[in-house]
Amino acid sequence: MELELCEAHPALKAFMCGSLSGTCSTLLFQPLDLVKTRLQTLKNNMKPGAPKVGMMTVLVQVVQTESFLGLWKGVSPSFVRCIPGVGIYFSTFYSLKQHYFQEGRAPNAGEAVLLGAGARAVAGVCMLPVTVIKTRFESGRYNYVSVLGALKSVCETEGPRALFSGLTATLLRDAPFSGIYVMFYSQAKRSLPPEVSSSPYAPLGNFGCGVMAGVLASVVTQPADVVKTHIQVSPSHWTTKDAIRYIFTHGLRGFFRGAVPRSLRRTLMAAMAWTVYEQLMARMGLKS
Repeated sequence: MELELCEAHPALKAFMCGSLSGTCSTLLFQPLDLVKTRLQTLKNNMKPGAPKVGMMTVLVQVVQTESFLGLWKGVSPSFVRCIPGVGIYFSTFYSLKQHYFQEGRAPNAGEAVLLGAGARAVAGVCMLPVTVIKTRFESGRYNYVSVLGALKSVCETEGPRALFSGLTATLLRDAPFSGIYVMFYSQAKRSLPPEVSSSPYAPLGNFGCGVMAGVLASVVTQPADVVKTHIQVSPSHWTTKDAIRYIFTHGLRGFFRGAVPRSLRRTLMAAMAWTVYEQLMARMGLKS
């Protein structure tokens, strides 16, 4: 088995490294994703004059009404989405980098944006049906029992088209996030002192670079995430314009609901995924 792994195609190795890194980060940070979705779809929070409901309020409410394990509601579709999804992202990223940046040339800032955005667009389109199901699981509005059952229910009651709801908003969120993240991450890594990059503390330095890149990318793409959530939770085939119009009636603040838990999750998840991915690729003798 170990010999077969060593002889595997580099893109397949990148897929396996990405899938493993996605598994670790998804399991750890799923509660933040659930809280983010609940905050964005909380009707009381959208009424003018209603008391503001924050991250900790939702967290406590979920634990009290659904148990501590309720914070991991939606983890099944998250696994179904993230394990292959992160694998597709990193294998596409690796393949694009090897094809367009031969002889080890590092991409510049603009090229890094295009590289990250292109890889994320491919993974986002492939995994969108599972993303829709994951969002609905987390919202608490649907009583789905399993991922397959949810997929069947949506197809029967709303048609297959519903599984691709929020495609535009998803791409507007994920492609820029990944592009901006890769740009800031690669630039931050280059600024690390050589003694840090070559020391045993290199993974910690890379993680710190990932955190900084994740915060910046999360803030920029937060409005698109709120729009995507509303489209995918609604069973009435909302368009992107419908969702934007609805959110805008409650002010610009509505586009930043759930920003704290999402920023925490996306930042820590991306930083961990990249750190684990790069360490695994190095162990396989591949340059990430």
